Parts: sequence; structure tokens; C-alpha cells
Amino acid sequence: MTKADDLTFAPDHARALAYFKRQPGYACSPLVERSLPLGDKMLVKSETTRMGLGAFKALGGPYAVFRILSARWREEGGGTAADYPDSGTDFQSFAARQTFVTASAGNHGIGVAAGARARGANARIYLAQTVPDSFRQKLERHDAEVVRAGATYEDSVAAAIADAEQTGAILLADGTWPGYTHIPKIVMEGYTVIAEELRASFEVTRKWPSHVFLQAGVGGFAAAMAHMIRANWAVQPELIVVEPEAAACLQASHLAGKPVRADGPSSAMGRLDCKVPSILALRVLERCSVTYETLSEEEGLAAAETVTGLGIPTTPSGAAGYGGLQKWLACKERPADFLPLVIITEAADTNDKVHLR
Repeated sequence: MTKADDLTFAPDHARALAYFKRQPGYACSPLVERSLPLGDKMLVKSETTRMGLGAFKALGGPYAVFRILSARWREEGGGTAADYPDSGTDFQSFAARQTFVTASAGNHGIGVAAGARARGANARIYLAQTVPDSFRQKLERHDAEVVRAGATYEDSVAAAIADAEQTGAILLADGTWPGYTHIPKIVMEGYTVIAEELRASFEVTRKWPSHVFLQAGVGGFAAAMAHMIRANWAVQPELIVVEPEAAACLQASHLAGKPVRADGPSSAMGRLDCKVPSILALRVLERCSVTYETLSEEEGLAAAETVTGLGIPTTPSGAAGYGGLQKWLACKERPADFLPLVIITEAADTNDKVHLR
């Protein structure tokens, strides 16, 4: 049973931003202006170098690892200094006894693994058979134990849940379901940093976007961004959530009026290939006045090629927001103040550097 409070999302974005500003590897991700084919301008925010992990997920898993370890350290009598406890042999010994387990379509697992390694904890990551082996290799370079489980992302989620129940490991998922919402809220709170960086920039430049295109898998990133935009931006844009046609679980749930599964073939937009929505993300998006767009496999690949040609090497998942913009342009009339914003959420080849402390 899910209580109403479980689906309330009220992030403390100032806390998240303050945390990251303490990290030596933190920098505001680039926001640049580029031209569209017919001469219109667009704004592009690139997460491809974020915290040395090459994806926006560097703001989610590592932040949640820190918050969870801090809370548990306090519970074990670690003292009032647990707000920033990652020093001293007592904490190191405590962290070494903690294991985080999660399922991942790629970048979330890398974020959890990197965050755990940086704090001296352990990580065990479940991957479906469809996740490229390059992600397994990256996870292992972050000292994570990698387990292949099932043919789909949802299969790997079930395996991670079973592991946590059997071993007592800490389940650190980025999706939500009845009875499991608290930890994913922390992950989503980390993502709010992106919206706050953008708001601060627009307050200075006064170049507010008219449309924002947000790619989605289970929906945590899109929901965190939509919440922050509706709550804190002085000028309100249209919000368009972009999903693969093969995994449009949020759009299907919106049309059904309840969370539903969206079955389809595997998608080349692998980090977005999630057939079941986060119930929390869906609830947030439903109150944020968003519309939906879907991409075919060909459209996703074309978007990645175009964005890479603009000097931001990325994948079909990372460029899905741009793909949504291109599809929107094909059937919509541009308003006079048209200035779209897309967010490139991952690099084509994430590197192995970690800048967490």
C-alpha cells in the first residue's frame, strides 16, 4: 500500500547544491547556444562531463550513497558531525561494512558504484543481458560486483530487490513502486542541481527557454526537472517528455490515468528502455502540465548523429531530448519567442575518472 505522503516530492535543492559545491570535481555543466537547421537558436546543456562520470546520473547515485551512509552513521551513534562524516577510521570501518545493491540500464549503476567506492563502501550492480558489456567493464573499474540477471531491465530490478531482501544490502534504486519511494527521492533531489544551475544562468542572461525537452526512462530525471521548473523558474516554458516508442511507459500511464506497463522490443535508447514507470515520477509529471513525444529507433539514432556533429559526442539516449525537439518541429508552428532547451544527458563514451570526496 502506498501512502499519499510517499508520493509527495518536496526536494531540498539547496542542500543538494551545497553538497556538490563541496566536491572538488564539481562544476556547473556547460550551457551553450546552437543553431537549428532553419536558423532558429536552441540552448543545449551538456551533462557529458559531469563529475568525471560522463552523465547526469553522477548527481543521483553518489549523492544518495552519501546521504544514506550519513543517516546510518548517525543511527549507529556516529555523532553530530555526520553531516560530512567521510573521515576517520571509525567511519571508514563502518562504510566498509555497507553494501549497496541496485539494478541499472547503465549510468545509474556507475553512479552508485562510484559513490560507494569513494566512501569506502561496496556495490553490487545487476544488469540485464541487453546492457552493453562496456557498462559491465566500467562498473568493474569502479570496483563493483556485477551480476547479469534476466532479459530486461525489469528482470534486473526484481533480482536486485531479491538480493537486498536476502542479504540485508541497501537497495538504492532510482525507480519507485508501492512501499519504496524514500531513497529514490534522494536520487531525484540530486538531479535538481541541473535545474538550479539553469535557473541561475537564466536569471542573469534573461534568455529563458520557451520549450524544454526532457528524456525519460522510469521518469526520475524528467520529474525532478519538471518539479523544479514549475516551482522556481520565473518564466514558465512548455515541458515535453520524450520516450522511446518501444518504452513509452509514462505516456501510456498518463493516457491510462494510472501506472501501466508499456511492452515493446529492446530499444537502442538503452538508458531509456524502461517499460514500467516510477510511480513517484508519474505523480509529479501529472501535476506539472507536461506533454509527451516518442521517438522511433531511427529518430533516436539520427538525433545522436546530429548532436555529435555539433561537437557533443553522445548516444541515442543522451540525444533523445534533441530528437523530441526535431519531431516537435516537424508538426508544430514555432511561436515568435521560440527558444528550446535540450539536455544532453550522457557522453558517447563515459570515462573512468571520479571526483567525489
